[in-house]
Amino acid sequence: MAEVTRRIGLSLGADICWPAAYEELVRRLDLSLPIGDDTVRFEVERVTVEPFDLRRQPRYDMVLDRLTHWFHTSREWIKKISLDGVYVLNNPWAIQSMEKHTSYVAMMKLGMPIPETWMIPPKEYETGGDWDVTVERYNRLFDLGRVGEAVGYPAFLKPYDGGGWVGVTRVTDEASLRAAYDASGKRVHHLQAAVPGWDLFVRAIGIGPQVGIIKYDPDQPLHERYQVAFHFLDDREWARVARTTRTINAFFGWDFNSCELLRSSEVLHPIDFANACPDSQVTSLHYHFPWLVKALVRWSLFCVATKRRKPLTLEWERYFE
Repeated sequence: MAEVTRRIGLSLGADICWPAAYEELVRRLDLSLPIGDDTVRFEVERVTVEPFDLRRQPRYDMVLDRLTHWFHTSREWIKKISLDGVYVLNNPWAIQSMEKHTSYVAMMKLGMPIPETWMIPPKEYETGGDWDVTVERYNRLFDLGRVGEAVGYPAFLKPYDGGGWVGVTRVTDEASLRAAYDASGKRVHHLQAAVPGWDLFVRAIGIGPQVGIIKYDPDQPLHERYQVAFHFLDDREWARVARTTRTINAFFGWDFNSCELLRSSEVLHPIDFANACPDSQVTSLHYHFPWLVKALVRWSLFCVATKRRKPLTLEWERYFE
């Protein structure tokens, strides 16, 4: 039997703990798997950023990517190797273009109980050139108070493409909505209704078909938000959260994503689920960190061992038919 090495690249930014744990776990496993006529071994290395030839074939079978959403050189390299057939976590085009706004619209069309949500034009714009002409010609004056009435209070004013709770403001009446909007600057925002009477907040981390469901408290400091709790969902609810997370991830081509849901009157409402570079640090996940690392190892080794192919297109029509 021929010995074949499958190589996994880690495309990293400031990540420290999970890559070290991932590398060490793969090293200690030291797998040598008989697959077909080959003996397959695995190698992990960290991807460097440097000039690259658009015609050169990549050296990786898979890349776990944590940079696409903000580091442009790596993003374009990830796109190139995806077209070359490398399995990438996650789909780089979906990460770049499918922000929270698109995820809300799509899951509303699939019938998920997303809270009432409106998009609001920014308070401020760039000035000069076509900006001034476009805003003067086509931006209609609108009554922000009427938008607030349509959505209902309390609500959250939040960037349509945000993350990490940055720029999120809870508003309870028209006065607080106007104050938050006046301070919102040039970012486009959503106004989303709060889920009334919720009694449980969960965060589900999806890695391939694996889903880890964690009780979550956003009001706590970062290191205490992921609760060590058990039996907070019944069997039906657990299955619903897992199915919701898998559906969202499959729809957007994400192998590694998190989904936040609030439970109210026995209904689980997805509220934030375009998180395709989810929190993976031991300082916040603590108890749940080993599950995440092991799930990443299981899924990545499975994909490269079986030469799993990742579709380049998302084929959304089949979800709506």
